[in-house]
Amino acid sequence: MTRDRAGENYTASVEDYLKTIYEIEEASGTAATTDIANRLDVAPASVSGMVRRLAGQGLLEHERYRGVRLTDEGRRVALSTMRRHRILELYLVEELDYPWDLVHDEAERLEHAASDELIDRMAAVLGEPTLDPHGAPIPTREGKIDHEEGTPLTELETGTRATIVEVSDDDSDLLRYLSELGLTLGAMIEIREIAPFLGPITLEIEGAEDGKRAIAHHVAGAIRVRVMEDERE
Repeated sequence: MTRDRAGENYTASVEDYLKTIYEIEEASGTAATTDIANRLDVAPASVSGMVRRLAGQGLLEHERYRGVRLTDEGRRVALSTMRRHRILELYLVEELDYPWDLVHDEAERLEHAASDELIDRMAAVLGEPTLDPHGAPIPTREGKIDHEEGTPLTELETGTRATIVEVSDDDSDLLRYLSELGLTLGAMIEIREIAPFLGPITLEIEGAEDGKRAIAHHVAGAIRVRVMEDERE
């Protein structure tokens, strides 16, 4: 059970639900029961029971057939949990030399046990970072978060040059694969060819010897980029 800055106690399960609902909300506006169940790999009936419990605690609002939305308190707890998770990930990479494909699961286990004071000390050691090892924004102590997002690689056109700024951390095997290809944060790429019907995307990593790579469309969907300024003109 975690005690946050407001002095409230929340279980690991509650924090996991709130963080998941926050992420779904950010992507689609509201979180449906089926979406929550799929993300957490639990039965829809279990989600329905937890949603009623969280609504009773004032952590979310639930409209039948329209999904759920976090209240201000639910959002605060979700962002606090997210901050702990992402600071832990970065600390494991920067201070303990963990590879980026292993830190997500470790942080999932540690985020509910670490106090906010410990996380603040880790953040200070890291120089008050704003991004985690996968490029995702880290919420501040005050619960603010910069939502500036990159462009999905799948939305680029042939000939576009861009820099990788964020990669989904949901799949450790995918992260390991991208590392082997050299498609990590900061890599500069150029789209060479886009196959039709959601086929592979061929790109070239600038500055890399034999840097041409062909990746599946769903793999490209896990990568966000910042398009070079001259490409926007």
